Amino acid sequence: MTRIATRLVGSSLSDRIVYRTVRNLVTWFCRTWCRMTVTGGEHIPATGVFILAPTHRSIIDTPVSSGVTRRRMRFMGADKWWSNPVLGAVLTACGGFPVTRGSADREALMRCIALLDGGEPLVLFPEGERKSGPTVQPLFDGAAYISAKSGAPIVPVGIGGSERAMPKGAKGISPRKIHVEIGRPLPAPTGDTPKDQRESIRRTTADLHAELQRLLDAADAKAAGRR
Repeated sequence: MTRIATRLVGSSLSDRIVYRTVRNLVTWFCRTWCRMTVTGGEHIPATGVFILAPTHRSIIDTPVSSGVTRRRMRFMGADKWWSNPVLGAVLTACGGFPVTRGSADREALMRCIALLDGGEPLVLFPEGERKSGPTVQPLFDGAAYISAKSGAPIVPVGIGGSERAMPKGAKGISPRKIHVEIGRPLPAPTGDTPKDQRESIRRTTADLHAELQRLLDAADAKAAGRR
């Protein structure tokens, strides 16, 4: 685990400068072109690791997620994007790290835990791939499992309006309003025995699902101007 954490987390000063520059440009674009607003920013931990768990309705949810804090966060991506060394270096500098599709279950979990053990916050979409519509789909237990193994709290986030701004298959980003609603952190699951921990992970996943639905409803309403 230590070897993986060192390889993934040991980012250089230049990487952090690239991340900050790209993050600032992306956030500026979202706030001007999509009139992005954020509520609940005080729930983002100022120190220590955490797992940011947003809803996922558009490819732009990843850059939108980077705008909730100035802290550097890490994002997983399909390893095919790292086949080009130059592109891979840019993605890594921007906080990305590769996982292999198909083997992602074990490999991705281990890499996520390694990153958190190395001190960097992580963005993880608990619904998995992009979904559509106002209903939060059944969640994978991955976020709760990683939280249990690392001790990192889970910060739920509802992103409203991103699907209208850039739905699946769209060629560009429409100037539709995006609102981000951040909830209170959920504590890491705990248990005295493996069975107790599994039960705690399942309960945390259920709590996360309910909170994400509440936040997505609120975010969608604000993005649509209903509140």
